[in-house]
Order: sequence, then structure tokens, then C-alpha cells
Amino acid sequence: MSFNSIPILDLSQARDPQSKPLFLIDLKHALLEVGFLYIKNTGIDQELVRDVIGQGKAFFELPMEKKMEVRMVNCGSFLGYNKLGNEITAHATDWREQIDLSTPHPLPLPTAPRYHNLLSPNQWPSPEYLPSFRPVYESYISQMSTLSTFFTSLIAEALGLPPTALDRFFDDDQQHKLKIIKYPDLDDLDAVSHQLTKAKSIDADSKGQIAQRPRPAEQPSQGVGPHKDSMLTSYLLQATPHKGLQAQNLSGEWIDCPPVPDTLVVAIGQGLEALTGGVCISTTHRVLSPSRGQGPRFSVPFFQGVSYDATFESVESEIPIEVKEMRREIVNREGGQREKKDDDVEFTFEKGRWEHLGEATLWNRCKSHMDVAERWYPDIWRRILESQGKVKVGVASDVETVGTKPNEGISIEAH
Repeated sequence: MSFNSIPILDLSQARDPQSKPLFLIDLKHALLEVGFLYIKNTGIDQELVRDVIGQGKAFFELPMEKKMEVRMVNCGSFLGYNKLGNEITAHATDWREQIDLSTPHPLPLPTAPRYHNLLSPNQWPSPEYLPSFRPVYESYISQMSTLSTFFTSLIAEALGLPPTALDRFFDDDQQHKLKIIKYPDLDDLDAVSHQLTKAKSIDADSKGQIAQRPRPAEQPSQGVGPHKDSMLTSYLLQATPHKGLQAQNLSGEWIDCPPVPDTLVVAIGQGLEALTGGVCISTTHRVLSPSRGQGPRFSVPFFQGVSYDATFESVESEIPIEVKEMRREIVNREGGQREKKDDDVEFTFEKGRWEHLGEATLWNRCKSHMDVAERWYPDIWRRILESQGKVKVGVASDVETVGTKPNEGISIEAH
């Protein structure tokens, strides 16, 4: 039957030769049947974790003008700050405020492929206001990079492969990403909704029109919409005790993933599903906005990267027959391949569509952040709008938008 809870694995067992075989069995179950798990005893310094949470909250307390100094649209790397309601997932607005960071990289050479623009320096908030922010997050990203590399070797072993089997998909200076996210509660979002309605009413009055109230479905309640993480694995630090994270099982039910102290939530990404030929399962998940009066929810997800230059090669042929047979038995037990439902999302790494993983990643970043796409990748921005029927294209390749602004009302799958 479909999973109805999220397994918790003790990473200290993987470091003990006597308990490691049992750990790998439990990990294989999570990889093949759930695609979501908690890990405890991660080895990450807990004092550092507390600093990460404190500095993350402090960032959102900065004056808006200071946060906007590092806004994402400043550069084409998709690193930086996004204000509330500036990202779209699963055809709806994500009501969250966030800043994206990554492992440090210099600006790419002019001769590099365009998707190497994703490899760029971070935009850091002013040390005058947050002197500890950068060193805390650089240390955390470094420790998480080490943890994710170790965990990937365990994934390989759980699938019956050598621990180094996935190493060829990583660069020597592999980029990993991190977000710091604030999800306002519904009381705060009501105020936002009221402001939007008031603005629409003023605009309608100026045009002699009757203002329309937002439909109930448009009321802000989606923290982030149904999506699958795009790369190999992600590691979520739930920084406050709020519920809201949910994973979707094979029956289409949403299963709560509440915060568990001193754990990280691991999600299997589409990249790992692609590289293993579907043996590992990437699970759709979402975040609901906090209930009224609960205050904001904070989280810090870390996304393990994969080489943007990698091609759509897989390790499926190297996975032992018995492991692939186990996956087939699970699919058969669930009544065959899961039917596509409204909550399903587009698969990022569709074979035959892209030559390199970086191309697929750049396209998805553009779909999620159309303001960045319009400024830095106008040809991709135009193609996305055309594919969604949002533009008319004339013979001179001029683009006329149809009833939408670049980052409003556009259906964009999650990244």
C-alpha cells in the first residue's frame, strides 16, 4: 500500500560497520517506496544550526530597501532575494519570501555555455547590518556539501552499486544551492490580499470598471505549490515548529511531514530518479501557509547539485536485477504506473528534450522566475510565454503579451 508516514533513519548507523547493513536496507525502502525521509544524528554542528536559524530570521527583519539591494533580478544566476509573491509553482503564486544562495563560484567565462550563468557569486546582505550572516551560511553550506556527498554514496550502496557510482555526475567544485524561506501566516496574508484587492479596485475605478473580488482559489494560502525537487537530493531544516510540509503518496493523499527536532528532511530529486531509470522515486510535495495566529514559518532547504555539463546518461544498467525487480513489484502492487493527476508536475529531465542537465535547469529557473528570465534570457522568456498561449508573435518576432505581466498569472511548474 502507499506510504502513510515518513521514515526516520539514524545516520549514525551508517557510520558503524555493524549497523550499516540494516541502515542500507531501510534506506533502500525509502528510496524505492517513499522518496522522502528524515535523517537524525547528521553530524552537522548544532550550534551552527542555531546560528543558521537566527541569522536567517534576522535577514527578513532587514528594511525592505536593504533586502532589495540583493534581489534576484540583479543578475542572471537566479541567486538573491525574492519578495513575497514573486514566484510561481503549479500554476499559482507561492506566498513566501526568500533568498537563494549557493556554493561560491566566480563569474563564468564569456565562452562558457549560457547555463554556466547559474554558476556565479552570491549576493550577500550588507555586513554592516548582518556581519555574521555570510560566515555562518558559508560554513553551513560547506558542512551540508560534505553531508550530501556522503549520503549520495550511501544511496549508491543501498542500490547495490559501488559508493562512488554517482561521482561522475559531480564537478570537482560542484555547485549546491540553499534557500532561506519565510512563510507568513494567513493573518499576514489576509493583509496582503486586502492590499491587492484595494489596488485592483483603484485601478478599476480609474478605468470606469467594476472591481472584481478575488475568487476563493486566489486567496493566498499556498506556501509553495506541488512540486518535485529537480536535482539529486535536498535536505530541509525546518526552523520553526509549524506544520505545513506535506508529501504526496502513490494514492494521491497528502501526508504531513511535521518538524522533528534535530533532524533534516531528505527529498529524492528528479535528477536521481532520472539517473536511476526510475528505480528511485521523486515524490511530489508542497507547503501550506501557517494557520492564523501561528506566526511565520521558517525553513532552510539545501539542494544537492549535479554537474550542469552532465548528459542524460544513467546508471540504470548498473543497478542489480533484484533491485530493479523490487521496484517493479512495488509499481505492480500499486496498480501500475501512477495516473497523472492535477497535483503531478512536469518531469524536468525528459530524455530527448535537452542535451545537458544545465539546459533543463536553466529553463526551469526561468519558468519559476519570469522577471529574471525577461531581463536576462528574453528568448527563453518569449518561448515560455508562447508555449502557454500568453503571447502573440508577429512576423517581425515582436511579442505582444496577452492579459498578463511577466510574473503575474503565468502557469509555471516548480523547480
